[in-house]
Amino acid sequence: MKALVAVKRVVDYNVKVRVKSDQTGVDIANVKMSMNPFDEIAVEEAVRLKEKGVLTEVIVVSCGVTQCQETLRTAMAIGADRGILVETSEELQPLAVAKLLKALADKEQPGLVIVGKQAIDDDCNQTGQMLAALADWPQATFASKVEMADGHALVTREVDGGLETLKLTLPAVITTDLRLNEPRYVTLPNIMKAKKKQLDIFKPEDLGVDVKPRIKTLKVSEPPKRSAGIKVADVAALVDKLKNEAKVI
Repeated sequence: MKALVAVKRVVDYNVKVRVKSDQTGVDIANVKMSMNPFDEIAVEEAVRLKEKGVLTEVIVVSCGVTQCQETLRTAMAIGADRGILVETSEELQPLAVAKLLKALADKEQPGLVIVGKQAIDDDCNQTGQMLAALADWPQATFASKVEMADGHALVTREVDGGLETLKLTLPAVITTDLRLNEPRYVTLPNIMKAKKKQLDIFKPEDLGVDVKPRIKTLKVSEPPKRSAGIKVADVAALVDKLKNEAKVI
């Protein structure tokens, strides 16, 4: 059984992002980029399932600019078998990525698609759900534990009231949460091996997918700076300020 894992190239989580002066978006010029942390967890989980003998092949997919090849090589250094880049300079929104993944799923016929629950740049949390809807596959989001048994996936997911376990028929879509696993450290020998692994490149039109944005960003701005706190003399003064200045009571 194959697994298809989507990985996204994002601004590294340690970098403090800055808004462009014209407020059209985030400035990524000369900024360190890396794999989306939730996607790294997805790759690790797929590789662990392969090591258990559940999967026979792990295919990583990235959609975006040419530099996404670096992200795919990192995923292959973790343990993925081969990579696919859907190369485009268009701004890719979740629906477009879901359509691209659906086209690749039709082509590769995986038994499992694993994606990070969200990307740390846009925080949309939509791609996995949209893919499941387009493919008409069962889905389990926010997975904190994944087990395979009798041709089914048992997924423990985090919900507001605690934990919920779902039994999915395959093929299925799973989105990963932080507590699912801790990705392994990528060693230099594996980085060198990853350079020799197969990496195929397609264009969206090769897959018959229109990736034009459906949503227009009007303005991006930083949140207002938080004002300094103040001390009050007594409870009466606190209540007065909460009522008349903050207007929260």
